[in-house]
Amino acid sequence: MGILHSYAVDLTWTGAGETGTTSYTAYGRDHDVVIPGRPVLLGSADPAFHGSSARYSPEQLFVASLSQCHMLWFLHMAARDGVVVVGYSDEAAGTMRVESAGAGQFIEVVLRPRVTVRTTPRPAGTDGVVSDDRPVTDARLASLHKLAHEHCFISRSVNFPVLLEPAPFVSEALSALH
Repeated sequence: MGILHSYAVDLTWTGAGETGTTSYTAYGRDHDVVIPGRPVLLGSADPAFHGSSARYSPEQLFVASLSQCHMLWFLHMAARDGVVVVGYSDEAAGTMRVESAGAGQFIEVVLRPRVTVRTTPRPAGTDGVVSDDRPVTDARLASLHKLAHEHCFISRSVNFPVLLEPAPFVSEALSALH
C-alpha cells in the first residue's frame, strides 16, 4: 500500500438569507471554502444554476484542478528530462452534460498547454541549471505531457477523458534574455 495523504476543507454556506430553502429560487448559492492558512475562496453555483458569476463554481474549480495537476506533473517531468521550462499556460475547457432529470456529469476536459522552453544550453553554474544537448522538439514535449498525464492524481481519478492538445512550443534563446 502506498503513502496516504489527506486533505481537509471547511465549507460554509452563506446564502440562506431570510427564507432558506423554502423554494429552489429562494436561496443563494454563495458559500465560502476555507483552508487553514490560505485566503478564503468565494464559491457559488454556476450562473446557469442560480449562482453568482462573481464567485468560483465547483465546475470551474474542477477543471482548474485538472489543469493545475497536469502542469505540476509536466514541470516535474521536464526538470527530470533536462528540459528548461520558463513559461507555461493552459486554456483548459470542460464539457458537462446535464440530463433531463437534472443530474449530470463531465464528459470530457481538454487541456491546451502552451510551453515556453529555453533551448540554448545554459552555462554550468548559472542557477545550477544546465539543459542537455538533446534538441527540444514538440515530440519530446508530447512525451513529457503523456508522462504527466499518466501521473496526474486528479486525471487518474476521473471517469471521463482528459484530452491533451498542446500548442507547438515556444523557444526562448539565452541571447534574448540579455
